[in-house]
Amino acid sequence: MHAFTPKERLFAVAKKQQADKPPCICPGGMMNMMFQDIMVASKCLWPEAHLDPEKMAGLTYALNEAGGFENYGVPFCMTVEAEGMGAQVNMGNLLYEPHVVDSPLTSSAQVELLKPLAINSGRAKVVLDAIRILKAKNTDVPIIGNLTGPVSTAGTLVDMSVLLKEYQKKPLVAEKLMDFIVENLIIFGKAQIEAGADAICISEPSGTGEILGPKRFRDYSVKYVNEILDALEVPVKIVHICGDLKTVYRMIPELHCDVFSFDSIVPIEEIKEYIPEKAVMGNVNTFALGTMPPEKVASLVRFAMAKGADIVAPACGLPTNTPLINVRTMVAVTKGIS
Repeated sequence: MHAFTPKERLFAVAKKQQADKPPCICPGGMMNMMFQDIMVASKCLWPEAHLDPEKMAGLTYALNEAGGFENYGVPFCMTVEAEGMGAQVNMGNLLYEPHVVDSPLTSSAQVELLKPLAINSGRAKVVLDAIRILKAKNTDVPIIGNLTGPVSTAGTLVDMSVLLKEYQKKPLVAEKLMDFIVENLIIFGKAQIEAGADAICISEPSGTGEILGPKRFRDYSVKYVNEILDALEVPVKIVHICGDLKTVYRMIPELHCDVFSFDSIVPIEEIKEYIPEKAVMGNVNTFALGTMPPEKVASLVRFAMAKGADIVAPACGLPTNTPLINVRTMVAVTKGIS
């Protein structure tokens, strides 16, 4: 079998075709791939790298060049969309990613107070410009663009506890908010693809079976994630859902993605039974990546591969204290050289 480029490998495995080895990636977005070792080495530091397209692109490029993940992935947080629609965001620091500190709405009924997400200004433009910079490098490394899932975006524009009540008691009101969010996420996703993204990852830390329950998981997460996926034309579509999935295993096949990613709590062999048509991505424990020695990381990667991970990846966003050696070890094990 010929040696695949990283892009060829991801494209093949996402379509359930044979490749020379499993890709080892971390998409970005909620699944933040950045940590202090690489920030310091590249001189592309947080929070500046969230605001400067050259530094954003430089940071993810530097990680790949240092023997890290076999992809580029931007942004490094899940606040770009909410901020663009009117939420206030604390940009964090070298240790912490940006986070929403003030929601613009007290109810879904106030959807008219939201701003359409402007892709030609603010941090949305930073992300798009970073993708263009990475595309211009013309490497064989896949560029992964990211969208915060529609339920998770809604849960930062309205307090999540309020939103959950309105899903239950005022579904028509909540649906207007969801329609607005989906429309804007589609615009942002299409812009990322036009800028050069080879894949789009949608992450739903709040739109989970544990938080919503099975019925609302289908009515909100599955429905609205699929509306976005169906509107995007891109070679690889990835969806990540957090938490324990047991109550919604049977609904995962309904997602219109090529690749499904999940938390370390979910056994790979269990979920594979439900989604034979999809590539399974995961699910190396991020606490272990941040704190354990490389030998332990190597054993976790081998375990994931043995259990059937088509794509090796962290189970969530990386802690910023993750040692570079642990990420290099992940990649090396998939290559059979560690």
